[in-house]
Amino acid sequence: MSHYPATGQWTTCRVCGRHVHARQWGTWRQCPYCQAWQRLTAKQRIDQLVDADSFKPLPVVARSQNQLAFPGYATKLAQATEKTGLTEAVVAGWATIQTWPVMLIVMDSHFMMGTLNTTVSRRIMAALKQARQRQVPVIMVTASGGARMQEGIYALVGMNLILAEMARLAAVPVPVISVLTDPTMGGVSASFAFKADVVLAEAGAKIGFAGPRVIQQTMPVDLPADFQSAATLYENGAVDAVIARPELRDQLGDILASYRFQGVSTHG
Repeated sequence: MSHYPATGQWTTCRVCGRHVHARQWGTWRQCPYCQAWQRLTAKQRIDQLVDADSFKPLPVVARSQNQLAFPGYATKLAQATEKTGLTEAVVAGWATIQTWPVMLIVMDSHFMMGTLNTTVSRRIMAALKQARQRQVPVIMVTASGGARMQEGIYALVGMNLILAEMARLAAVPVPVISVLTDPTMGGVSASFAFKADVVLAEAGAKIGFAGPRVIQQTMPVDLPADFQSAATLYENGAVDAVIARPELRDQLGDILASYRFQGVSTHG
């Protein structure tokens, strides 16, 4: 996996619009001018969270198909794969965080905005099933614009299928930790993103269902500047904590230690 989206030494901050040199972003990928956090790739996120060399990706299951013959969809899939080196908008695998074993599921907003489709749903379900069988905690890192419109009802069905798999997981029981990152929107936020034992939000994340423009056109209402921010969700009791990116790995380690789940062997 490549460290997309950088194509040169300089990139533009999506928040303040300033040009930032690659070295200025720093380890945690934060704009030096406005302090906004850059959206991470799946690989960057994994590298920041897990113990060194501990991540073992699951075998890839399912491949996306243009089931509805949606115009241009096959081309968009090919372009997203070329851009990211991924075959879909999620990466899952075994890892350890501060020596605690986990099933890590990371969505990637750089692949068609991290949208949920049939393949993404199947890969998440497969990861949840293996975590249940081996009784290992699950950490889900969401970054998604919602359900993928090119797959219509098939994408929407995936939300319920994932919830059903999570219900089976809860019966074991195995702890699930959800980490909401920027953006977590649409059907992902309305279904499994908040369906966890612990729900964390990364500082600066935008989290909600419909975007502010859609809401304003529908209601209409005036929305506050901090609408759908991680901080606002915490103030209203929707998430358990807001964690700055440099502290996220340690916080996850502490939560895993509190559960003390060792699980069954994650090898073989």
